[in-house]
Amino acid sequence: MPKTIFKASAHLQEGVKVLARSRNFEFTIDEPESLGGTDTGMNPVEVVLAALGACQAIVARVYAKKFKIEFDDLWVELEGDLDTDGFMNISDVRRGFSEIRYNIHIRTESPKEQVAEFVSFIEKTCPVGDTIANPVTLKLNEIIIESGKVEV
Repeated sequence: MPKTIFKASAHLQEGVKVLARSRNFEFTIDEPESLGGTDTGMNPVEVVLAALGACQAIVARVYAKKFKIEFDDLWVELEGDLDTDGFMNISDVRRGFSEIRYNIHIRTESPKEQVAEFVSFIEKTCPVGDTIANPVTLKLNEIIIESGKVEV
């Protein structure tokens, strides 16, 4: 399959609330009140965790037949360690997650060895997991200065 370009935008609203858009979809990203937000949506790092879990679940659904795995339910619980002092410039620590842990729950009658092989495949195949686990080039294309006042 050829290289595919995915696109999204993030438009700052009031305070630290952000309207995220991709294709015909949008959702609100915000911070909890303890981090200066209004708690109207997940914060960006929670979105990263949710994206990883969603990606793993999608890979499971797409490849289950190949592995002859039938399941009635599957969900992923995720948690990550992040030192907010890095983001707040209080100390010189990593700004992103230092570790992400997850549990994959699967309701199935398949034997444990077969499920373990399937989960190993999920981990290797998930694009979000690959993006998190391996260096990716992050490149600013340009800074575009807009002039004029926005009318509401």
